[in-house]
Amino acid sequence: MSFLTRFFDGVQRDLRIFFFLLILLEIYRAAFIWLMSDYMDAGTTSEQIRTALWAGLRLSLKTAGFVTAISFVFVTLLGLTPRLRLAIGILASLIFSTLYMARFPYFRTFNSTFGIEVINGLNDDLWAILVMAVQEYGLLWRLLLALVLTILCIATISRLLLLKTLPLPKIRGTFDKVFFMALMLIAIGFFSVFVRFGGSLSYANGINWENSAVTSDRFLNECILDDGQALYRTYSMAKYMDDGEVSGVDEKSIQAAAEFISARKNLESKNLADYLERTAGGARIDKPKHIFIILGETFMQWPMLGKYSNLHVADGIKSIAAEENSYYSRNFMPNSDFTSGSICGVVTGLPDIGVHINYQPRTYEDVYISALAPVFHALGYRVDFWYGGLPSWDNILQAVTAQGFDNFYGYPDLNAPKQTVWGAKDEFLFDALERHLPSEPPTVHLIMTTTNHPPYNLNLALEGYDYDKTLAEIRRLPNVPDAEVLATELGHYWYMDKVVTKFVRSVEKTYPDSLFVVTGDHAVRSDPNTHPTIFEHQSVPFVLHGAGIDKNILPPDVVGDHISIVPTLVELIAPENFKYHSIAPSLFQSDGVAFNSAAFLTENIAGEIDGDTVELLPHVASADLDSVNLTAEREAATKVISAMRTVAWWILKHGGDFQKS
Repeated sequence: MSFLTRFFDGVQRDLRIFFFLLILLEIYRAAFIWLMSDYMDAGTTSEQIRTALWAGLRLSLKTAGFVTAISFVFVTLLGLTPRLRLAIGILASLIFSTLYMARFPYFRTFNSTFGIEVINGLNDDLWAILVMAVQEYGLLWRLLLALVLTILCIATISRLLLLKTLPLPKIRGTFDKVFFMALMLIAIGFFSVFVRFGGSLSYANGINWENSAVTSDRFLNECILDDGQALYRTYSMAKYMDDGEVSGVDEKSIQAAAEFISARKNLESKNLADYLERTAGGARIDKPKHIFIILGETFMQWPMLGKYSNLHVADGIKSIAAEENSYYSRNFMPNSDFTSGSICGVVTGLPDIGVHINYQPRTYEDVYISALAPVFHALGYRVDFWYGGLPSWDNILQAVTAQGFDNFYGYPDLNAPKQTVWGAKDEFLFDALERHLPSEPPTVHLIMTTTNHPPYNLNLALEGYDYDKTLAEIRRLPNVPDAEVLATELGHYWYMDKVVTKFVRSVEKTYPDSLFVVTGDHAVRSDPNTHPTIFEHQSVPFVLHGAGIDKNILPPDVVGDHISIVPTLVELIAPENFKYHSIAPSLFQSDGVAFNSAAFLTENIAGEIDGDTVELLPHVASADLDSVNLTAEREAATKVISAMRTVAWWILKHGGDFQKS
């Protein structure tokens, strides 16, 4: 068989692979929209659905084209065995069918298609994630169904590739052969460009993951991305972050950013430490012997809101917040959408910019200038980390100790049974810590719970949780996709709330001068419905409790986030003129902006950092909308976010000097 004959035949068979995959991805897209339609906005029209399907089809040209290009190069051009073409089609079908089945639990968990959480997961405990996927998300039956779908695909692809192709036209003479080959190459070139730009011959009129949100429905916009494009988005975002191409990061404006966030003005230094130096105003309370910073696993704030009060799953923290020696702010954000990012935010004082601090070489070379441990060491405290999970998880033991913590206590130190792959029940964590207190010098404890995390396998009835009562209340709420699942999740939240409350009550009875901060590591993963507000999806509580604290110690609902915690504690207990370093101001000098990698809030609004959505906070009266300039408030927030992110990125990449190291 001549090259031209084989080439002409191969191109036709490659096109069959291409159109098969294109149609497969569109079928999966349409089926997902239909099966998950509860996540669509109430006002979404059939026209918007058609728009999403059309945009998705155009975007999937790229995905199908990428796979087909592999077959084209190795089989059609290089002449490798045609069986490789079939193998490529089968492998692609297996991958896309498996990803399709995984998309359902992923979307229900993160309210999006595959995103940066995938990268976070790869750096996590993969065995624990596998066990969780089996126990909580039906991995085995989903894989079985993906296999069935793949078998159907294999049958279809095999049949398509066995069909005869059009014969090569009769061509006489060398000139005719060259002319015909040139025509084919031109056609292939045009087709490649058309596919590359998503149904257009130019970038300006094309579509890509960055400009694919063409409807007003967030769910549909996510569905426009097939799983291949969603993973490509994840890869691109991770690369942007590593290269400093993060929303708000401007490497060339590092000095201006440092000047913007600095409490000291008119500096001409080239050392970041000078700009981050802050001076304490003097102690506001007596110095406690013990300080406890409690990061509750998925301690989201929405169960504390009035509209969900009948659920009674957050009664413990609400009772602490209501006491006279407590302060509670609703305007509080976690540092990250995932646990280790929030832990690292508190430990290092660096806002989340999508760079995994616990895997950065600089984390193990020196303690960051804004880190928690040095400032409390200077105030006479030991600094310990308590965690109900394994020390090896996400490199957390090494990262925390490298950043100056004196001790790390994890699951192996608790002498307790293992509840899940993540570790022991929260009660064993807090019991071990409480038993340890009598032998301790003045100590700051950073505590990370684990139980409110999949797999949700607590015996809730044995713990005293009224599942049926909570389920009945959940069923009264609108747009809840699976009331039974949410009731189980909230049962684990209720357990965490109960255990944290018991610990606070017990410790303050024995050590009445103790100071507590109670917040959550993140809120993402458990939403009240299919259309949560940004505030419900992202915010966590901030409760400050202990001797000397009262309702007026901070302004009402002061705006803050995880990296505000350490400077706030310093301003509470440090003597006047005590020097410390922090990117964020304390809550006593709040800049009015809280943020993480995905969202921000101010005293009036919450918004997406990389999107256009902005909404009034639920506790801001709708009558105030006219007095809130949404554009101006967003612009002011963006300046703060940009400056802090730029400084954090520079510290992670280059250290403390403005000259690149």
